[in-house]
Amino acid sequence: MNSPRTTLYRDKLNNKLMGVCAGIADYTGVNALWVRLGALVLIPLTSGMVIPAYFIAGVLLNKKPPHLYVDNQEQKYWQRVRQSPQRTAREVRARFRDIDRRLAEVENHYVSSNPSLDAEIARLR
Repeated sequence: MNSPRTTLYRDKLNNKLMGVCAGIADYTGVNALWVRLGALVLIPLTSGMVIPAYFIAGVLLNKKPPHLYVDNQEQKYWQRVRQSPQRTAREVRARFRDIDRRLAEVENHYVSSNPSLDAEIARLR
């Protein structure tokens, strides 16, 4: 089952016609202008088959839920997840490793510079 954040929606907030190109732009992380220009270029290349496909997508795709418009940083994160889930998982693991390393440094600093705390920790073991 797909998360609501990794699903393709029509973007009615940034739409020009039905919000399909804006939704594709939001889904891929590409600027909506480039998606719209790409759609215009595809019209003559596909003998106009893009037009019915656009309207079919406009009817079949759901509107983007309002709660997904809130946080731009979170939106960028989910765009990266959709583009490369493995890379995003590596980035998250790297961030957690960095946090663990920094936390270990802080813990080491407090334990090594506070003999009474060090002695109390040793008594607890």
